[in-house]
Amino acid sequence: MTAEDQPARPDTIAIRSGRDDANTSLAPTLWATSAFITPSLDEARRMSTVPRSERFYSRYSNPTVKSFEDAVAALEGAEAALAFSSGMGAVATTIMALCSTGDHIVAQRHIYSGTQLFLQGACPRFGIDVTFVDGTTPGAFQAAVIPGRTMLVVTESPANPQMALVDLDEIGAIKGPITVVDSTFATPIGQRPLEHGIDLVLHSATKGIAGHNDATLGVVAGSKDLLDSIWAYSVLHGACASPFDAMNGLRGIRTLPVRFARQTDTALRLAGWLETHPAVACVRYPGLDSHPQRELAKRQMTSGGSMFAVELVGGLEAGRKFVEGVQLAQLASTLGGPETLVTHPASSTHVGLTQAEREDRGITDGLVRVSVGLEHPDDLLADFAQALAALA
Repeated sequence: MTAEDQPARPDTIAIRSGRDDANTSLAPTLWATSAFITPSLDEARRMSTVPRSERFYSRYSNPTVKSFEDAVAALEGAEAALAFSSGMGAVATTIMALCSTGDHIVAQRHIYSGTQLFLQGACPRFGIDVTFVDGTTPGAFQAAVIPGRTMLVVTESPANPQMALVDLDEIGAIKGPITVVDSTFATPIGQRPLEHGIDLVLHSATKGIAGHNDATLGVVAGSKDLLDSIWAYSVLHGACASPFDAMNGLRGIRTLPVRFARQTDTALRLAGWLETHPAVACVRYPGLDSHPQRELAKRQMTSGGSMFAVELVGGLEAGRKFVEGVQLAQLASTLGGPETLVTHPASSTHVGLTQAEREDRGITDGLVRVSVGLEHPDDLLADFAQALAALA
């Protein structure tokens, strides 16, 4: 709280959150231990049977990991958060913790390929049915819900890699199933899904939250009771977060608002310039008026964010020349870090999908995803210009 007893703004929360265990240390405290000495047999029994016991066994909980969880929960306006060893660890654990044989899931077609492959591959093996819908079509999620059977509604906004948006108010209004939004691209600074009535918000915290390409983390935030239910399965699933990664994630949170602001400003400038270039067919960025869901973006996002997709004229060869031709930006299959990165989804992040599945989701051979970093925007413009010149 501020001196005026008003809720602190995200910039302040990012600096001050997750410090309950720090004592007088300004830096996060690293608890590099797998287990703790238990004072008595009765205490061992208690800690073995209550959710998320601290200072017991680090697969159950760890003080450094909890500090990271507390910081994410504070940024999302959530009662609690639960960290995992990766974004897919968060996705898989959440789904398996909340769904059983005979249950049904509604998910959008425009979604991260790892999530899609889990939903259409692993889930049916366990007798969990999944219906995929067009998340940009009003009412599509609600229409696919089967009363009494649909346990989860799984969404992602903005979606990887085409930057399609889902109406969070519409999802939050669905009654019955638990609603989940993957908000990795937006980060807690770009949008707060829980404020729209969503039950759970999920992140690959490896990306923008940690923000330095030196931590592999996932996190889910929501109500304490719901998170305790997921935790009960997570200790069996075993995708627990490393204290070392949690420490780096907490360090990344400290600068998340300023990083996100700089990256967003540069992304808007780059995206606007690119959509005027003759070698570019179109640019998908929620911060541009040309985005087909621009009004929705203005309603539920604070800005366009640090990610955009660019469709190049010339298909695969154009995509190859561009991602291999940039010199300041780098080719890598991740996002959200300090370096500007380019990715060819059809050849990397979404290569596990069939060609028909990629085409259905607008992932063409000429599509390039850009994660904007912290370099000077003029240098990035010059780099993109020279790479595009080689396409002529």
